Amino acid sequence: MLKRLANLLQDRQLSLFDTEPPAPPPSDIPTNPRARREVLLGVHRVPYELKRARRRSIGFVVGAEGLTVSAPRWVTVVDIENALLSKGDWILRKLVEQRERAQRLEAARIRWEDGAVLPYLGMDLTIQLDAGRSGIELLDGQILCVGLPPSATEDQLRETIQAWLQRRARAVFEPRCAHFAALLGVEMKHMRLTSAQTRWGSASADGTIRLNWRLVHYAPSIIDYVVAHELAHLREMNHSPAFWAVVRSVLPDFEDARGRLKQESLAH
Repeated sequence: MLKRLANLLQDRQLSLFDTEPPAPPPSDIPTNPRARREVLLGVHRVPYELKRARRRSIGFVVGAEGLTVSAPRWVTVVDIENALLSKGDWILRKLVEQRERAQRLEAARIRWEDGAVLPYLGMDLTIQLDAGRSGIELLDGQILCVGLPPSATEDQLRETIQAWLQRRARAVFEPRCAHFAALLGVEMKHMRLTSAQTRWGSASADGTIRLNWRLVHYAPSIIDYVVAHELAHLREMNHSPAFWAVVRSVLPDFEDARGRLKQESLAH
């Protein structure tokens, strides 16, 4: 009975000696809005959501909303927080990575309005609305003139420009695919555009290559890396040392583009 009462007090975070409210969490890491508990990791008070579940061990998930812990019903909060402390460095690192990812996503967000900046092949284009024009025209490599009135809605502008970007993506990707397929000695049967939210590309054993059309926002060297990467899978359907040797055979310095791609977020 006493043990059950002690566990209940732990689960509800009740203490006769707590007179000061807990210090607020640091503002630079995501805080789970459903968090009802917190743990001190180093100098950081980290809020977390605790879920009791039918499982055999304690599990941690660090996502965009912060830290979530899943634990069996029989595990005490003391044991849970000891486990959190043992993983403290990993948890803090993942929380920082989530914060940085959120910042990249916000930076990649496109404002769909007159005068906004649109990334295209690693350059910045300025969107210019002109109801007197028809379609879309790229002027001087710097202005994207769109034949819509200033009263056009955000959805109208986004759909019009994204349709143009997808046409440009196909026009840019297809010759690069042909170029690297010839260098690698592979046969690409089909090239498809995708709108995947988390993947830049994929390859199928039947010779189909899928490329995210949003790659058209990024520099040609990054596009070449993704194209070469996916075509290399037609020779090595894995990420073994042999696969990376195939990529290196056509892009000796692929690590640079690969590193930059990891820092990119899908423009939207």
